[in-house]
Amino acid sequence: MSDSKPLVQIETSCGEIILELDRDKAPVSVENFITYARAGHYDGTIFHRVIKGFMIQGGGLTPDMQEKPTGAPIVNEATNKLRNKTGTVAMARTAEIDSATAQFFINTEDNKFLDHGGLKPEMYGYAVFGQVVDGMDVVYAIEQQATASSAGYDDVPREPVIIETVTVLD
Repeated sequence: MSDSKPLVQIETSCGEIILELDRDKAPVSVENFITYARAGHYDGTIFHRVIKGFMIQGGGLTPDMQEKPTGAPIVNEATNKLRNKTGTVAMARTAEIDSATAQFFINTEDNKFLDHGGLKPEMYGYAVFGQVVDGMDVVYAIEQQATASSAGYDDVPREPVIIETVTVLD
């Protein structure tokens, strides 16, 4: 492992996912993710948005659907030429371009429409900052969870999928 490609282990209630992050192409997103991971922010959060044939999103809500406090939003690195392909991890955000904080998602399909396509907020895209190098079977198992609406959120797994720990492997 190199400093520019740190590995991160995500222990979930469905199994383990290993990410390789790309510090060269997405330095701000990688440092942000690592900072939240080392602070224990992700421990005990859930994958709260799971859409078959699209992605799984987590890292911001507790099993009782409470949003965890976060730091300031980061700059959107979607112009880094990394694509939202199957198995990549990207920063989740609101409609505002530079609004990502802690939440992330793992693409379960090639989602070209999430790539940078222009400077308007709806075209700016979502910053990819790494990829799954082990555990896509776990990602797909999470993707297959039955979902419902809960606390104003859609596509929430009926049985919480817990992110138990996120560990930077150095």
